[in-house]
Amino acid sequence: MAAALLSSPPSLSSPTTQPSLHPRRRGALGAGRRVPPPRRRVRVLASCSREPAAGSSGLEVERRRLLMSGLVSSFAIVLPISESYAAMETDEDVKMNTQVDEINAYSFLYPVELPGKKFSFKWVESRKPERYSSAAPLSPDARQRIVSERVDMIHNVVISVSIGPPNSRLLPSKDKSSWDPKDVADCILSDRSTMKVTTSQRMTESSVLDAHCTEVDGEPYWYYEYLVRKSPTASAPEPNLFRHNVACTAERDGYLYSLNASTLSKQWESMGPFLQKTVASFRLLPPTENYVPPYKDPWRFW
Repeated sequence: MAAALLSSPPSLSSPTTQPSLHPRRRGALGAGRRVPPPRRRVRVLASCSREPAAGSSGLEVERRRLLMSGLVSSFAIVLPISESYAAMETDEDVKMNTQVDEINAYSFLYPVELPGKKFSFKWVESRKPERYSSAAPLSPDARQRIVSERVDMIHNVVISVSIGPPNSRLLPSKDKSSWDPKDVADCILSDRSTMKVTTSQRMTESSVLDAHCTEVDGEPYWYYEYLVRKSPTASAPEPNLFRHNVACTAERDGYLYSLNASTLSKQWESMGPFLQKTVASFRLLPPTENYVPPYKDPWRFW
C-alpha cells in the first residue's frame, strides 16, 4: 500500500496558481512533467513537524509559526517563580477580595490584582472552609488544624487559617490580656511543624522577627513575623531559600484562630506588603447559625 502511494502521484486535474517561491513549477506542469518543488527548511522553536505539502499555501507556514509561538508563551505561563513581579511598586492600590468563613466565623481580605501593573494572582482554593473536627492537622498531636487554605503556585504564596487550643506550657495563664506576643507566636509555631520531634525542637525551625499586640474592637490580636528555616525532615540540610511569614492570632472560646501568609524570602520585598494587608484584615466575626465551635462534636469528621 505504502509503495503504491509513493509510486503513484496524485493526478492534477488543473494546474493551480502557486506562490512565487516556486518559479519553475508552472512550466514543469505545462510540459506534462511533475517536478517536485525545492524543499524549504523552516526553523520553528521546539517543532519537529515536516514541510507543508506541495499544494499548501504559504499561509500554512505562518499559521504554524503563530501556533508554536503561542505554545512557547504557554510554557512561560506555567513555569513557577516568574521574575515579572520583581519590579512591582508596593505603594499602589491593590484590588482585594473578601473571604468569609461562616463555619468558623472569621473573614479576611486577599490580594487579587494590581490594575496599574496588569498583574494578577493565580489563587487556587486548596482547602475549602471546614469544621475543626474534620480539618487536616498541622502536627502529629493534631492540636492545630488547617480549616481553610488558598495557594498561588505560580508566585509561591500561601494563605491559610488554622485553629487549635493554646499550649499550656507556653501560655499557662487563662487571662489572655496578660499574654506576651512572643509567647503567643511561639505557641502557634510549636504546633505547626510536621517533624516527629519534641516541641522545643520544632520551635528551632522558626525565627520570630517581630511580635506585637493590638486591640481590635476590644479584643487583643497578636501579630508576628517569622522565617521558616529548616526542612520538614530532620536529616535534610537547611535550605538556601527560606519562607517569610506574617501571621495574626486571636482567641475565642478557649481556642486560637490564626491566619498565616507566606512566600519565598527572595520575593518578600515585592509580595510582603500585600500579605501584610491580608494579615491586618483578619477578623473574628459574630457567630451565625452556621457557626460550628471547635469543641463541638470533636469525633465528627464530615
